[in-house]
Amino acid sequence: MNNPKVRTDKKIINRILNKAVEQILPSREEFEKRLYSEERLNIYQGFDPTAPTLHIGHTVMMRKLEDFRKLGHNVIFLIGDFTARIGDPSDKNEARASARKVLTKKEVDENLKVYVDQASHIIDIYNKENPIQILYNSKWLEPLNFADILSLTSEFTVQQILKRKMFQKRLEEDKPIFLNEFLYPVMQGYDSVMMDIDIELGGNDQLFNMLAGRDMIRNHLNKEKLVMTGKLLTTAHGDKMGKSEGNMIKLSDNAQEIYGKVMAFTDEQIVTGFELLTNAEMSEVEEIQNRLSSGENPMILKKELALMLTSELKNPIEAKAAQEYFETVFQKKSLETDITEKKVNNEQYIITDLIVKLDLAPSKSQARRLVEQGAVKMDDSKISDWQVTISFKQPHILKVGKKLLKITYQPKL
Repeated sequence: MNNPKVRTDKKIINRILNKAVEQILPSREEFEKRLYSEERLNIYQGFDPTAPTLHIGHTVMMRKLEDFRKLGHNVIFLIGDFTARIGDPSDKNEARASARKVLTKKEVDENLKVYVDQASHIIDIYNKENPIQILYNSKWLEPLNFADILSLTSEFTVQQILKRKMFQKRLEEDKPIFLNEFLYPVMQGYDSVMMDIDIELGGNDQLFNMLAGRDMIRNHLNKEKLVMTGKLLTTAHGDKMGKSEGNMIKLSDNAQEIYGKVMAFTDEQIVTGFELLTNAEMSEVEEIQNRLSSGENPMILKKELALMLTSELKNPIEAKAAQEYFETVFQKKSLETDITEKKVNNEQYIITDLIVKLDLAPSKSQARRLVEQGAVKMDDSKISDWQVTISFKQPHILKVGKKLLKITYQPKL
């Protein structure tokens, strides 16, 4: 198949440069210049299958991959089936590295089964005119022998690696840093070399690894690699949304679960949600900000966000049904008398502690068993992690077995 003609569509290029962007290196001007050069660029983002599903955070830059595909560039969806076995250093300060489970090849292969299908809801992977390349980094990383690895590591110094903020924090707190964590940026950098990459996309928590790739591209291919990092969806406290916080929207979630989790966003996350998680243009995002600033009820805007996002990840019919379900369960006064309301004094609870506090289980061990048996739901989303922390900045519906409670936060006086 012949390479498609590269387009310089101003609207798409402006969206690439301005929407959900945290940082562009070496500069925005250089990035824009390359996009208008009509050169067909090699662009990629990597996805490590460390879990059996992609999540909403992955879609932020996937939307940019789709924009690059529309412009006619060569877009690569890289599945890090080898790097997933190494384990990227956590950005969390606590020393959980010592407890990190190293994934086997079998576990990784099982995890990645649905990645391409899930990504196809955002990226037109099988487009006939300009399809996406699906690559796996085990193809070039697995054959490396010890001499090869020594050669690659000689391109970096210990001082360079230790500049990563999380490592500095670990050193200050006398917490362990494992050698495989040092090797991860080398492996990710080598991905760029093997794919002859011009542009790499990723979350801003991946900047260090992406810059390692810039160095290696320069060393091996004598050219400049451009880097674009996307904003991260965070909580009101600035923490990255994820599984450990109990607020991750998985692409395997059904429409009701996606809609309900978006409705659990704080008001401060509405505008960011439209910018990062939907196909809304920046002019629409600005209009949302203006409506919110002018005093419009945030609930109206949040419902618009939930409907739009659920429609894009699933389909409009399922999204509308999810909205009707939410309105029936949470908002119609006719049902309020059927749901017992309980008040809690703390803003956050570990789910097992909450279940015991509300007398829904006699002990934490029994509460844990209920979670593991799939008998616990929050806002119609099944809870599978018995250590998850639930925030009560706004009411939630908790279902344990057949018992249904509406829980609201009431601070201690």
